[in-house]
Amino acid sequence: MGSENHFHHGVRDFREKKALVVVLCLTIGFMIVEIVGGFYSGSLALLSDAVHMFTDAFSISIALFAIWFSLKPPTSVKTFGFYRAEILAAFFNSMLLFVLSIVIILEAYDRLLAPTEVKSLMMTVVALFGLLINLIGAVVLSKYQSENLNIRGAFYHIISDALGSLGTFIAGLIILLTNWYYADSIISIIISILIIRGAWGLFWDSVHILLEGTPKGIELKSVEDTIRSHSGVLGVHDLHAWTLTQGFEALSAHLVIEDMQLSEDVVSELKKVLFEKFRISHVTLQVETTECEPIGLSCYETRT
Repeated sequence: MGSENHFHHGVRDFREKKALVVVLCLTIGFMIVEIVGGFYSGSLALLSDAVHMFTDAFSISIALFAIWFSLKPPTSVKTFGFYRAEILAAFFNSMLLFVLSIVIILEAYDRLLAPTEVKSLMMTVVALFGLLINLIGAVVLSKYQSENLNIRGAFYHIISDALGSLGTFIAGLIILLTNWYYADSIISIIISILIIRGAWGLFWDSVHILLEGTPKGIELKSVEDTIRSHSGVLGVHDLHAWTLTQGFEALSAHLVIEDMQLSEDVVSELKKVLFEKFRISHVTLQVETTECEPIGLSCYETRT
């Protein structure tokens, strides 16, 4: 049964990586097209959408990175592997996105004061193809986004960028029909605000994980109540829950139990409950008797 599950997991990982690589190639390829088209046409909206596509490419790369590292065994030096590298990369990416977005907004402001002529036909055509590329990427990832948190994040990035491409396309049409060049700057600012909004979420989530915050979606009081409600458990203290990387939650706690002879059964049952109810996969429980001093050394210890 274990080898069968490992086989299915490997097949799923292979399919996920294949889907991500396809979407990544499409995204990077068209990002380059948008950069060239943006400079040639003079469209700031295309350049800002190219930045948005850069966030897509980075998000997809992070998802690939996570899948790759999930298959690497831990070492004696890196006992948890390199999962946190994903979080550090997300943090620095959020900083870069803030800077790029501010630069675009400042340039857009200057253009609002002195509108610049834009080759609207090229802008419109490139934006339309960008919208199609994003829709194709969304379809490819939609099969897997419900199973993998990283792919779900990449999927939402693609959808957000599709909206940006749609906005750029509409701005191109407006300029093409009316020569109202303000539309390019206005859409650029809107897209930049979307990028900043996504970057803020990326920044806050990465900082929360790096500071060992309680995993999102998990109420620590509820976890404590679940542990206390188990028969044989008299008390729980030093309860901590944190996220190692997205989708990998960990928990440690000290348990005061009634019968030390049943400690293995209690720990085993609690691990199962914590995984089924809260999806906490890495649980370390230290069991103690009522005779142990709260601030002293524990009597027994059980680890996973």
